[in-house]
Amino acid sequence: MIKLYHGSNVPIEDINLSLGRKGKDFGQGFYLSDDLAQAEKMAELVTSREETGVPTITSFLFDETCMDDGSLSVKRFDSYSAEWAKFVISNRTSRQSGFKHDFDIVYGPIANDTVGTQIRRFMLNYIDIDRLVEELKYIHPTFQYYFGTEASLSYLKKIK
Repeated sequence: MIKLYHGSNVPIEDINLSLGRKGKDFGQGFYLSDDLAQAEKMAELVTSREETGVPTITSFLFDETCMDDGSLSVKRFDSYSAEWAKFVISNRTSRQSGFKHDFDIVYGPIANDTVGTQIRRFMLNYIDIDRLVEELKYIHPTFQYYFGTEASLSYLKKIK
């Protein structure tokens, strides 16, 4: 079991996947990090953007055995790569609700805060895929866990 954190402007009592924002790195879903500082930064950002609530961290225990035992469909990006960048582009440019892919859980690095600008530069052929990967790297690489299905949520236990 590993401890993961979710930063928001409200405490998370029950996870509702439909409340996840569209156009995120790995799609609409529930995001967690094992980096408390990253979750705190996200809580500040969400509170500022929503202009309501207070920065709040909700902690979970995650039974990560499901990442390797075949019980769920899992996609891993262990580093920044062209494949990761294309996956992020696909999800960031989609405004559709629901799945853009078939993975229950996606694990990989967080894109930096200028992702929209960099994707536009790539799509206009101002930069190539290798330059895009470099531009999307977070200054201090932090990884995130995306949970996109009810089956994936069953491996999370909220810490009271």
